[in-house]
Amino acid sequence: MEYKNLNIKYGGHDGFLFVYNGINIYIDPIKLNDFSEKADLILITHGHHDHLSVEDVKKIIKPGTNIIGPAEILSQTRQIKDGIDFEIAEPGKVIDFNGIQIVCVASYNTNKPFHPKDEGYVGYVIDIGDVKIYHSGDSDIIPEMNSLRVDIAMLPVSGKFTMDFHEAIMAAEIIKPDLAIPMHYGVIIGSVNDAERFVEGCKEKGINAVVLEKEI
Repeated sequence: MEYKNLNIKYGGHDGFLFVYNGINIYIDPIKLNDFSEKADLILITHGHHDHLSVEDVKKIIKPGTNIIGPAEILSQTRQIKDGIDFEIAEPGKVIDFNGIQIVCVASYNTNKPFHPKDEGYVGYVIDIGDVKIYHSGDSDIIPEMNSLRVDIAMLPVSGKFTMDFHEAIMAAEIIKPDLAIPMHYGVIIGSVNDAERFVEGCKEKGINAVVLEKEI
């Protein structure tokens, strides 16, 4: 889909590709079907197998590809190919990439044990062109969301390991994005029904939301 000067492609689960001025930025690419658009930047939220696929990353890298992710994934990504630049992400860190600002933000569970706080899990706020995108990673509703000011919010809806769609609607109410996009469904856990109910609930709250079809 097009949003202002940004093209957004959904890769399934938590995976997205953002294309801006010929720059390709992937987040958590797994189970990709199209490897033709090589990555300039790859953002990884954490090292769980449904967020870091070394095989997929290998197929989209090119000379000069940069990878940003928590320290826990350093050993896995260093094995991908020599010469790939890797930068460690941690909450609060700000990284500049070709004039695009990447802010690493907290991402954790509050009532379940899968993504503990202070263990390096991150989400990202990407300031790209005149659009700010928030990708929450596998987060629950957390206090840090109160300070977010973004245009697009990508929120998990499947439950168990993350927020469910009810909680994701509440998160969208807190963040108040111009556009909310559901994620984390249809691969490991959750269904398109969760995504559709999230969209319905957001629209009832006056928040624009859309379910994206897998494109890559």
